[in-house]
Amino acid sequence: MPSPLHDALVQMFSDTPHLAVEILRDLVKMDLPDTPAIQQEERTFNTRISDDIEADLVFTLGATQCPQHVIIVEIQQGRGKSVVQLARYAAASWLLLRCDVTVLVVCPNQSDAHHYGQPIDSGLNGYRFQARTVGPDDIPAIIDPQEAAADLPLAVLSVMAQGRDRKVLSAFTEALSSRCDGDATKYYEYAYSMSGPEVRKLMEEIMASTTWPVYSPFAREHFGRGVKEGKAEGRAEGKAEEASEAVLLVLDARGLDISEAIRTRITTCTDVDQLHAWLARAVTAHSPDDLFHYPDDQE
Repeated sequence: MPSPLHDALVQMFSDTPHLAVEILRDLVKMDLPDTPAIQQEERTFNTRISDDIEADLVFTLGATQCPQHVIIVEIQQGRGKSVVQLARYAAASWLLLRCDVTVLVVCPNQSDAHHYGQPIDSGLNGYRFQARTVGPDDIPAIIDPQEAAADLPLAVLSVMAQGRDRKVLSAFTEALSSRCDGDATKYYEYAYSMSGPEVRKLMEEIMASTTWPVYSPFAREHFGRGVKEGKAEGRAEGKAEEASEAVLLVLDARGLDISEAIRTRITTCTDVDQLHAWLARAVTAHSPDDLFHYPDDQE
């Protein structure tokens, strides 16, 4: 079952297609077609009626009608997927789109990156397959706030891989302070979702000890900013209003289409615990409807 880290990585790559190209060119040192055109494609390869092969993400470089290169992005935590399956992805994509194919495997664990980066015999005579892999050791520790601000997706990966270095987290949070738009919220949530408890704690300490503007709904919740003064009833209403605004802010920042019915359901909810549950789901939800499809919901 996909984890929050897996879902956050997939969503970030989906939101920023150029990140896969950047990793392959700059970190893996691979030559790719020099074209500004990159688009996301369907991720299911129908090789025959009974066999659908589905990768995490598929991008093509060049014109849609005549792609020059295919990049398949796979997020792997552990070694549950056979390397041979990655070879099948590449073969199926080549059969479908008739151009060169690269499989990029992003691994939060370096030993998994080493495992998936080994060349293998695919089982098809003469076809020896090797994925391109990126693990923590391949992702730079970005400690310059200006460099982090110039490339927030890579800065998020730096936090995921090198977040135990306080300089990395300081550069990342300072970079976000220069962004007064929805991207600051979005990329903070990506970094928070991809980090372990130790790194999250460091992020909280840095945020709490500075005057950095808190764009993240999670951060506002952690540090209690914006809690309304007054009677207990007024405070409860204020918390519910803040929580509902936070849910909508995350959905808006991720570019999800919020219907009027869903917006009304969120803004009229007075159950703060329920709103916090929706807020946590909003980070990785594929659509606003996914917020409500849980058996423990009371509404």
